[in-house]
Amino acid sequence: QMKLAESGGGSVQAGGSLRLSCEASELIYTTYCMGWFRQSPGKEREGVAHIMHGNVNYADSVKGRFTIVQDRAKNTLYLQMNSLKPEDTAMYYCAADLRGTCQIRDFGYWGQGTQVTVSS
Repeated sequence: QMKLAESGGGSVQAGGSLRLSCEASELIYTTYCMGWFRQSPGKEREGVAHIMHGNVNYADSVKGRFTIVQDRAKNTLYLQMNSLKPEDTAMYYCAADLRGTCQIRDFGYWGQGTQVTVSS
């Protein structure tokens, strides 16, 4: 059973950058859809970015600021976050969809999350 472990969260001022990492316990095949999600208190979990077969997709709210990268040699997924805004404050989770549909219902493996806090 795949295990995912996020790291790299923290507190930054608006305009700053963070890089989140997500290490998987096993090989990440290109047929898997790997994604980053976030959730703020009182809000639903939302997709931030996902990658499969090298193709990436971003939420409109983060386009041009966030970059998702997968290093298969290290079984690690990254999320580079630049130009951070207070509204990016949330718990960030990485997830794996082994079926490769990239539909949120198919992300069956989740990490424990890492907190990102952006102050104005």
